[in-house]
Amino acid sequence: MKQQSIIVCLIGFSTLLLAGDKGFNPPPAEHAKTYALAEAHDDEHAVIAVDPYDAAPKTAIFKVKYKEIGFLPVRLIISNDGPKPLMLDNLKIEFITARRDKLEPATKDDIYRRISHPEKVTSKPPVQLPIPGPRKPPTAINRDARDEVDSAMFVTVPVMPLSTNSGFLFFDVAGIESPEAGAHLYVSGIKAGTQELFYFDIPLEKVVSNQPSAVSPK
Repeated sequence: MKQQSIIVCLIGFSTLLLAGDKGFNPPPAEHAKTYALAEAHDDEHAVIAVDPYDAAPKTAIFKVKYKEIGFLPVRLIISNDGPKPLMLDNLKIEFITARRDKLEPATKDDIYRRISHPEKVTSKPPVQLPIPGPRKPPTAINRDARDEVDSAMFVTVPVMPLSTNSGFLFFDVAGIESPEAGAHLYVSGIKAGTQELFYFDIPLEKVVSNQPSAVSPK
């Protein structure tokens, strides 16, 4: 009996430890229409919202200090109100700054490399042109950081009818002061069946104007 009691206690203790470390756990995504920065295509039954995570308390969900290494995390929320899945195989996303720089979302390796070498963050605007030649693999990084990036990044799986998908995009904004000011997010390449939806063009100026990140649904 004493041995059984010890085993039960050990199991309970392990359960508490696991419960206390749930890893990356963002707040549940609401319907895209409830966010301040959203664009609805009612005729196409699709809504897209963006929610920049650029300051506390929102950034507290991350262990990695992305702003310190030159990245702007932006949550992308896609809601499908139609009868067909929204296919994201050819999804194209661009963060267009006030200076007309076109920034594509960083890849996992881009983020791993920056976490491994934060000293490489410079005050110069990021170069968005492809650079020829082999790229060195990222140096080993903390497992928690890697798991967070893997869990956070937006995944281009189909958005099923009457459902909402969300995830984070990370843009390299090193050297760009107030990157949201005058910027907008351009989203294209989404299909409902074989029909491609009209592009989405979402301004980010409301964030700079201290508007709330979400509003009550109408």
